[in-house]
Amino acid sequence: MIIVQRGGKMKRWGLLVLIVLCLIPQSVWAAESVEQVAKSTDYLWIIISAILVIFMQPGFALLEAGSTRMKNAGHVAGKTILAFGLCSLVFWAVGFGVTFGEGNAFAGLSGFLLNGINEVGGVPVELFFLFQLAFAGVSLAVAFGGFAERAKLSVYLIFSILFIALIYPVIGHWIWGGGWLAEHGKQDFAGSTVVHLTGATAAFIATMMLKPRLGKFNANGKPNLIPGHNQVYTVLGVFVLWVGWFGFNAGSTLTVGTGLFSHVAITTQLATAAAAVFALLASWIYSGKADITSMLNGTLAGLVAITASCAFVEIWAAVLIGAIAGVLTYFTAIYLERKGIDDPIYAASVHGVAGVWGTLANGFFASPRLVETVGVGREGLIYGGGFHQLGVQAIGVLACFVYVAVATYIVIASLKATIGIRVSEEEEILGLDISEHGVYGYPEHLQESFLDPFHVPSSQLKNSV
Repeated sequence: MIIVQRGGKMKRWGLLVLIVLCLIPQSVWAAESVEQVAKSTDYLWIIISAILVIFMQPGFALLEAGSTRMKNAGHVAGKTILAFGLCSLVFWAVGFGVTFGEGNAFAGLSGFLLNGINEVGGVPVELFFLFQLAFAGVSLAVAFGGFAERAKLSVYLIFSILFIALIYPVIGHWIWGGGWLAEHGKQDFAGSTVVHLTGATAAFIATMMLKPRLGKFNANGKPNLIPGHNQVYTVLGVFVLWVGWFGFNAGSTLTVGTGLFSHVAITTQLATAAAAVFALLASWIYSGKADITSMLNGTLAGLVAITASCAFVEIWAAVLIGAIAGVLTYFTAIYLERKGIDDPIYAASVHGVAGVWGTLANGFFASPRLVETVGVGREGLIYGGGFHQLGVQAIGVLACFVYVAVATYIVIASLKATIGIRVSEEEEILGLDISEHGVYGYPEHLQESFLDPFHVPSSQLKNSV
């Protein structure tokens, strides 16, 4: 009897052990499945965001082509493809390694051709590369705004290579790749400094060295209006950029699990909306006309400004940052033009001034709870953080501006001394579509006129024909 009971107990214990053994692998498998689903969701979000940012390239093509004259439209739009193609190859070969490879506080010295790097921040290197490539392409597109309507196509080609190999990735390493500014807690969530100030500084130096377009300024220095040929294109371009920017900012969370991406999305949207409205109001009050170009520039300025702070500031602060960016961009564009600077796409004011303001804004408005969530830097001045973070942001802005300005000057000065950087007067008057590519973007324009007498003084036309 006792033996039977013991046998029954042994059977019952054996059955219990068997059930437990069957359940443990299932629970472990379930946990692994949840983790894998979470990773897969994050990876899907990153690649969608990368595609959104890459789709900003046609936004730039529309914006820049619409903002320039008909005789240059095909050239301005077409070089976008060339620039992004070169950017992709050079960033794969060199730029990604300089940005994210192991090295020193100044630059990465490994990871070229993606060798030796399996993942970055838990993201497979191929996926992370694609996402970061999209950012590099945007910075290059911003830089080329300063070249518009007068630079040789060969200059675009050479400058693309050097900018993506030696200029942009160094700034990226300083802030995103573990460089010296990262060590000091520089806050630049999605690139007001890394992407936009870098591109705008290069554009500013380029436009200064290329000199103004023919007919832009009178002998007394007074500027003439050279309107873009298609304002509908510029509106569509800005809308494409606005949509793509959600990949730019919200995509920089690299995850959907924490919910931070939704906060980033709403701060991006409201800052941009405020900038658009306040830029239009500024033009309306100051000039008496509600200028559409100013509104579009303000919209982009809001996007640029909130890019650094979208994950660090509360919603109310985002609205304020955007509104200030819109007004700043309007008045600085007027100021630069009055100083004799011909910036056809307004890169210096839209991406430069707004990039500086957006970067510095963290020093004022970075929220303690969001700083803790992101894990970079300290809270801003209004939250009792003192001037520490503002100082770090200011040092970052100054250092990046100086490096990019000097490097860009060296590159363009070298090109100017060798192959030349500007097309001839005859080529500029005819338009870069026909002089560089042999055909107009609008072929019917060829039948109308080879010249542009409305914007080019007759004396220049006589000397050029």
